[in-house]
Amino acid sequence: MKWRWVLLIFSFAYVIGWIVFAGFWYALAWDHGDIGYKQRDKEWEPCVANVENFKGAFLFSVETQTTIGYGFRSVTEACWMGGFLVVLQSVFSCLVDVVMTGCIFVKLARPKKRAATITFSENATIAKRGGKRCLMFRVGNVRQSHMYDVKIRAHLVESRINTGKTCEQLETHKLILEDNMFLIWPMVIVHEIDENSPLYKLSELMLREKTFDKFEIIVFLEGILEQTGLMMQARTSYLPSEILWGHAFTEFATPDEGHKRLTIDYRKFNSTYKVESTTDLSAKERSTSAQQIDDNYTFPPETYSDLRKSNSFENSSSTQEWNEHTFQEQESGYVTSVDEI
Repeated sequence: MKWRWVLLIFSFAYVIGWIVFAGFWYALAWDHGDIGYKQRDKEWEPCVANVENFKGAFLFSVETQTTIGYGFRSVTEACWMGGFLVVLQSVFSCLVDVVMTGCIFVKLARPKKRAATITFSENATIAKRGGKRCLMFRVGNVRQSHMYDVKIRAHLVESRINTGKTCEQLETHKLILEDNMFLIWPMVIVHEIDENSPLYKLSELMLREKTFDKFEIIVFLEGILEQTGLMMQARTSYLPSEILWGHAFTEFATPDEGHKRLTIDYRKFNSTYKVESTTDLSAKERSTSAQQIDDNYTFPPETYSDLRKSNSFENSSSTQEWNEHTFQEQESGYVTSVDEI
């Protein structure tokens, strides 16, 4: 709801309350015979002093509900209904104050604008990290106030295209990320591309020539604000054209000499650099190629000869000692021969 409607409802809630109770006070004065009592009988004791018309009843209603209390108009002991209306209007005034104050506080404390202070990197990257191929993107909180219980989720939404060149259906796949994190400084969020990842078949050629099925990676970040305890959510998405193959994010956090403070240079938040060791093959193609190399590898002939000699006991120390002992006792008829293996 926009602010103009909130302020309009806020004003009408009080004005309508004053008018309604002014009607009650005027009805009470009319029922008790207080209308124009000063002209009839100066000794008359009214239910509400100095309330002889609707204008006086309205002013008394405003004074009662806002507790102004000028003292010119007041309830007397002439009727019990006057005291009951005072209590009723006081309770109504408290309820209106609580409800309207709560509505304005919620309006001010809504985390709608807070989500704009959560920054995502303009691009996602695919490169090796820790020896494994990963999808990476960066997220940061530009405010000094922190969030806790921060959770981040990512889903890959792809469209399956049939032979008729029409969109057949949309499929959603979850990307495995680190669920909980403490977002006190910008972090790089990592998704490992393994055989269970929906990006397992994605290669640089597919990404560049758009031969891979059309997809979009949607990222959700949720957290609780420390000031209000309210939940906020920020969202972003990455198209194939926004994914950089073979790039990694530049370090932009610098500790001081005493390692007591960390300086964050947000000018480098979206900066990346080229990782030369990244191949253009998909993770699946790399895994298949490595398996084929292991299965088809043959040793050269000289390697077989070395293995044969190293595994035979012709050159072993025990065999050589036995041969020397045997050769020394040939006269006694002990002859030993070791066939080559």
